[in-house]
Amino acid sequence: MKLLLATRNQGKIREFQGLLADVEQLQVLSLNDLGNAPEVVENGLTFEENARKKASEIAVFTRLMALADDSGLEVDALGGAPGGYSARFAGESARDADNNRKLLELLADPPDASRAARFRCVLALAIPGPGGPIHFHVEQGVCEGRIGRHPRGQLGFGYDPLFIPEGFSRTMAELAAEEKNQISHRARAFRQMREYVLNNYATF
Repeated sequence: MKLLLATRNQGKIREFQGLLADVEQLQVLSLNDLGNAPEVVENGLTFEENARKKASEIAVFTRLMALADDSGLEVDALGGAPGGYSARFAGESARDADNNRKLLELLADPPDASRAARFRCVLALAIPGPGGPIHFHVEQGVCEGRIGRHPRGQLGFGYDPLFIPEGFSRTMAELAAEEKNQISHRARAFRQMREYVLNNYATF
């Protein structure tokens, strides 16, 4: 059975493939394996709207079971920002370093006790049915933590060099993949989605 990851983000692809490595029933593909997949405009107001839209459009186009995520960073001192704008916090063409720099600038004053934040991930699985109907299943995962004052680590992507998970002194970018996959927002959402797929794939 084929499962298409509706992303071209290499960091996300590595995480998801690592979480699925032992599921022999699945052949895991990504948009990088397709030459002509459409670019989905993420114009939803919530993480779930964007995840559903990406999964649906890719599933309709390929007629394959498609898994999409929308995830981001929510910082309490910024009223939940960057939230849905996490990937483009510093502008539409922003790089990770640009987004991290802007975040640190906005958090120059708050003390450590006021730098609480969380990564949130919403996963949407779109399953094409006979004749075109799409069935959805949605899961969500959260990783609580705080924002550090300087980037640390080379192992992650996005805001990982600034995010210190609850119970850790290291940033997400200083954690080995095995550690990150135990606590990350995507891993938590995916463990739930994985259980759903394994329990129901025979009916897809």
